Amino acid sequence: MIGHDEAWRAWRSAMAGPRMHHGWILAGREGLGKATFARAAAAELVSEADVPQPPVDMHPDILTLSPLPASEDEAKKRDEGKPYLTKRNISVDQVRELQRRLTTRPTLGRRRAVIIDAADQLEKSAVNALLKSLEEPPEGTFFLLVVHALGRLLPTVRSRCLVVRFQTLSDADVARALDEAAPGLDSDTRRAALAVAGGSPGAALAFAEQDLGKAQAVFAALLDQGDPDLSLRGALSGVIGARPDRERQLAAIEAARMTVVHALDRADDRTRLKLVEAHVKLVRLAGEAPIYNFDPGMLMLEIGSLLASAAPTREGAR
Repeated sequence: MIGHDEAWRAWRSAMAGPRMHHGWILAGREGLGKATFARAAAAELVSEADVPQPPVDMHPDILTLSPLPASEDEAKKRDEGKPYLTKRNISVDQVRELQRRLTTRPTLGRRRAVIIDAADQLEKSAVNALLKSLEEPPEGTFFLLVVHALGRLLPTVRSRCLVVRFQTLSDADVARALDEAAPGLDSDTRRAALAVAGGSPGAALAFAEQDLGKAQAVFAALLDQGDPDLSLRGALSGVIGARPDRERQLAAIEAARMTVVHALDRADDRTRLKLVEAHVKLVRLAGEAPIYNFDPGMLMLEIGSLLASAAPTREGAR
């Protein structure tokens, strides 16, 4: 919970007021701690004096919607406390099941919190179903919508909620958060993770956990040299792996994007334009990857080609 004092001030000021708004959008790039904030804020919201409170994950008055495990095997991994893959979206059936639970009163106090992580992963029909609850919220029910890309959320949802924007953290705060979450990192991995973080502790941690140091070196070489013989793109597929899972794909896209951002600082005007174009396309890829079922090999080839096209070489000048 480093670096979000403004968000806490807004939340606690509203809690202390006479009439707290029922819908909150926690908006900002992925990896800033919005979901962690939502859980802590929900715990404060539902607490009652002299009433023992169970942990957030077991609290009857804190309901969380997130994508379900991708399969029965992944559900078993979840139940065993292991990492697991999820479906790409939150379904309308999940929203309707939530709404059935909202017909009862809160269990331990006067308030109930609903966390949706992330609301920009709701199916279109799920968004329409959720709108009914946002328009006529049950008494004592408050919604916290974690949103990574505010532009993907329907205006009808945004208009019914207060928006709290989470800003990227300073380099010092990212370093502190990374050291707290992963104190055993070697110095080279730590330095590379901080270089690609872009103000996001989650991005730095994902980079470190996915061991993307070799991939980042290939990203930098692609931007510097181009890749006329495809050798670097072949090397990239080798260091990423034949079938990287979705988390590794997303971490790789983010590392590539931040490699482009850093290259912008030292680019001339001609190269800068190509880097900006590559950055725009990488941002689009990052938004599409959680939604579409990309072939991992083709995705890495696309990333490599975008970086090579921005290099100040013959290939980049095409």
